[in-house]
This record gives sequence, structure tokens and C-alpha cells, in this order.
Amino acid sequence: MKEKKSKIEVQGLEITIVFKNNEDFISITDIARQRDAERSDYILQNWLRNRSTIEFIGLWEQLNNPNFNSIEFDGIKNLAGSNSFSLTPKRWIESTNAIGIISKTGRYGGTYAHKDIAFEFASWISAAFKLYLIKEFQRLKEDENNKMSLEWNVNRTLSKLNYRIHTDAIKEHIIPNNITKEQANYVYASEADVLNVALFGKTAKQCRDENPKSEGNIRDYATIEQLLVLANIESLNAEFIRMKLIQKERLLKLNHIAIVQLKSISTNKNIEKLIE
Repeated sequence: MKEKKSKIEVQGLEITIVFKNNEDFISITDIARQRDAERSDYILQNWLRNRSTIEFIGLWEQLNNPNFNSIEFDGIKNLAGSNSFSLTPKRWIESTNAIGIISKTGRYGGTYAHKDIAFEFASWISAAFKLYLIKEFQRLKEDENNKMSLEWNVNRTLSKLNYRIHTDAIKEHIIPNNITKEQANYVYASEADVLNVALFGKTAKQCRDENPKSEGNIRDYATIEQLLVLANIESLNAEFIRMKLIQKERLLKLNHIAIVQLKSISTNKNIEKLIE
């Protein structure tokens, strides 16, 4: 998944947030500026000198990072708090294979921490600042979730509208007269799976068998991009049916179209802005 960036304002201070590997990382460089705008690196190093800080971020890594170097961590923890002890984010990451803190370069450069760690750092800066940070972060997440829900429902509705076009084409050109309702349903399901295989690479039954605990159907777990392509190939399949193309030929055509369209959508900047 592409890294996404957002910004929030906390007590007049702009805080950058990146969404990376399905997790939110908050710029603790930005948070440190609440204490000293000119020496944020110095503030971070002071925080990392504390034994309680090392114990917290070490425990976080042990709970979330299977590749965490516990031996190096023990050595750092034993030294933490002493007058001669110093630690930078870069040294912490390189020594322990830490993933909860990351360093970035470029336009959005600085030190970022997983939200759990960032909130802990904010507490060290100021209890009041932490509360305002959490409030603004939660507002951002609610806004993002509402936007995603709206976009998903719009695309889901579009897919359902095209489904009617699709089933009408099946009814008019594939289902013969005087068959039972059960037989007709089988044809509809078969044609629905043409679309499922073309787009997802598997039938609805195969998806259920692979995910027996999941609720809903394969399309309920589709991405916005997949739903958009599904709406397109549904209409195309209706036209292919009217052209009297056999199912195998339609499947091959639809699969090729789905691949081309997904590649195109994934590199389209307008789509990227839509789902950010």
C-alpha cells in the first residue's frame, strides 16, 4: 500500500502523520518542537536517555516486532539513566532492528513513531498536549473513515446498478424459456463467477472455502479500485453476452481488461487523491 500523509494542528503546532504498513506513525520531531522549536533533536535524545522510555519502547517492540534484537536491547536498558548514557533514534533503530520508530529524509523528513509510542512521548512533553494530540488524531481518523465509507458505498451502489444491466442481458440472451427458478439462479450465479474469476481470480465458493469465518461475500471485501473495475467489466460482460460470445471467451477478455484497468487506476493520480 502506498504511504499516505496527513497533517493535524495541535495547539497551533502542525503535526505530520504518515500511514505506513497499515499503521499510523506520528512525527515526534514535530511534537518535540512544542518544547523547543529550534532543538527538536536534542529534546528527542533527552527523552531517549530515560530508563522508563527505554523500557516502554523496548516492551512495545517485544510485543509487535518478531525481529527485535532483545540482546542489544538489554545492553541499552542496563546503561539507560546513567550520566554517560546517550541514545539517538538512528542508533536505537540500527542496534535493535526497531520498527516502532522510523527516520525519514526528504520533504517529510524527521523522526516518526508508531502512534502508541508518539502518545507516550507527548505525555513526556506535556499531559495537556497529549490530550489535544489524541483529540485531533481521533478527529482525523473519523474524517478518513467517513470519507472511505462514503466512497465505498458510492462504488458499491454503482456496482449494484450495473448488476441489473448484467442480469437483464443474461435473462434476454442466455436463459432459455420454461426453465425452473432454481435453474435460472444457477445461470446467474455462474455468470457472477465469471466476473469474480476475471477480477479476483477465484469463484465466490472458493473464497468462502478459503475464509470460512468471514461474513458477507467476496465483493464485500473488495477495494475501491476493484469495485470500480467490477462496475466496468459488468457492463462489458453484458455487451459481450449480447454479442453472443461464449463464456470462456468472455472470461479471457474480461480478465485482460480487469488487469489493464487496475494497472491504470493504480497509477492514476486522481484516483490516489480520491482514496487518500
